[in-house]
Amino acid sequence: MMATEQNKKKRSLKQWLAGDMLLSPFLQRQLGLFLLIAALIIVYVSNRYAFQQELVEIEKLRTELLDVKNEALARSSELMEKSRGSNIQKFIVNRGSELKASTDAPVVIKK
Repeated sequence: MMATEQNKKKRSLKQWLAGDMLLSPFLQRQLGLFLLIAALIIVYVSNRYAFQQELVEIEKLRTELLDVKNEALARSSELMEKSRGSNIQKFIVNRGSELKASTDAPVVIKK
């Protein structure tokens, strides 16, 4: 009895290695299921890869957005600094222009 079980195991291993098991009726009946499982695995892996690529793109865009916001804030601060009255007067004096700030108060015109 031991010899037949060992012989059966050897034969079974030999059949697997030779590919004879692929011709068994059980595997032929389940071939559609195996192909479906393989297709689902491929779809799952490709979907996960696409998701990871989108996460990388989102992170890149977030970093770029932060950089643009910081640049806009710096430009706004720079514009505010340059548009102050005292800085405009200094700029005009440095250019050698004859323009001067008015010493008279503004007049309100009423209708």
